[in-house]
Amino acid sequence: MGQGEASARGTAMEGDCLSCVKYLMFVFNFLIFLGGSFLLGVGVWVLVDPTGFREIVVANPLLFTGVYIVLAMGGMLFLLGFLGCCGAIRENKCLLLFFFMLILVIFLAELAAAILAFIFREHLTREYFTKELKRHYQGYNNTDVFTNTWNAVMNTFDCCGVNSPEDFKESLFKSMKPNDMVPAACCQKPSQPGDMAYLSQEQCLSGNMMYRNNKGCYSAVVDYFELYIYVAGASAIVVLTIELFAMVFAMCLFRGIQ
Repeated sequence: MGQGEASARGTAMEGDCLSCVKYLMFVFNFLIFLGGSFLLGVGVWVLVDPTGFREIVVANPLLFTGVYIVLAMGGMLFLLGFLGCCGAIRENKCLLLFFFMLILVIFLAELAAAILAFIFREHLTREYFTKELKRHYQGYNNTDVFTNTWNAVMNTFDCCGVNSPEDFKESLFKSMKPNDMVPAACCQKPSQPGDMAYLSQEQCLSGNMMYRNNKGCYSAVVDYFELYIYVAGASAIVVLTIELFAMVFAMCLFRGIQ
C-alpha cells in the first residue's frame, strides 16, 4: 500500500512538473512570437510607408540592409515562437522536435559565427581596412559594392578614409582621379544649396581642410558603437542562454509526452 501511494505521488509530481514546463515554454515562446510580430510589422511599415520614410531608407545602403535584417530576424522569431507555442500547448511531439532542431541549428550557426569572428579578428584592424581601401575604392562607381559601402559609411558618420583623408594618397582612387585629393563623400554637407555648395565641394576636393571631414572612419565608427558593442556582447550571451533553456524545455516536454 505504501509503495502504491509513493508511486502515485511520484507520478503526480512528475505530471505537475511536466505541466509547469509546458506552460513556461508556452509563455516564453508567446513572448518570442510577439517580438517577431513586432519586428516584422516595423520592417514592413518602413518598406511600404507612404510618408517618405521609405525614400530615406532606400537612399542609405546601411539603413536599407538593416531593414531586411530586421525582417529576417522578425520572420525567424515569428516562426520559432509559433512552433514553440503550438508544440507546447498541443503537446505535439513532431512540432516540439522541429522546434528543437531549428533552435539547435540557429545555436550552432551563432557559435560558428563567434568562432569565425575570433579566427578572422585580424581582418578588423586599421591596417587591413586601409590596405583594402587603397586597393579597391573607386570614388564614384555606382555599380561597385565596395565603393558604395564606403561612400555610405563616410556619408553616415561624417568621416574620411580609415585613419584620415591621407589614406587616399597612393590609392586606386588617386590614380583614377589625380586632380582630387579626396572623394566627394569626404566633403562636409553644405548648409546652403546652390553656388555656395558647389564652391565648398570644389574647395574640399582640392584638399582644403576647412571643407572636408578630417576624422577617420575607424575611430568614428568605434566611438559611435562603443556602448553598443558591450550591449551586443551581453545580448548575445543572454540569447545563447535562452536558446539553451529553450532546447532543454523542448526536450523535457518531448520526453514527458506519452
